[in-house]
Amino acid sequence: MTFDVGPWGQKYPAITKSWQRNWEQVIPCFAFPAEVRKIIYTTNAIESLHSQVRKSIRNKGHFPSDEAAIKLIWLALRYVTAQWKNPPIAWHAAKAQLEIQFEERFIITD
Repeated sequence: MTFDVGPWGQKYPAITKSWQRNWEQVIPCFAFPAEVRKIIYTTNAIESLHSQVRKSIRNKGHFPSDEAAIKLIWLALRYVTAQWKNPPIAWHAAKAQLEIQFEERFIITD
């Protein structure tokens, strides 16, 4: 694998080593069409959720009690999950590609 000697490999050597150690788990992602790959690597709901909760906590700063912190986290989660009504913008193109690739295994339920 020559990824490590290329410009990205030299700029990010730790990531290069991680990819080499886990190559069997990395490469299957590239079998998907570009539309599907974009959804896979740009739509990380868990990272987004953690980011929103951290933002809420950071804006508040200090809490008078554990209960106050728990209430703020609950409110942040409630706010974030209320915004989950619409799928990602690129989902329709990715969904069509998944239907083509997986045929009867992928059932669209819009």
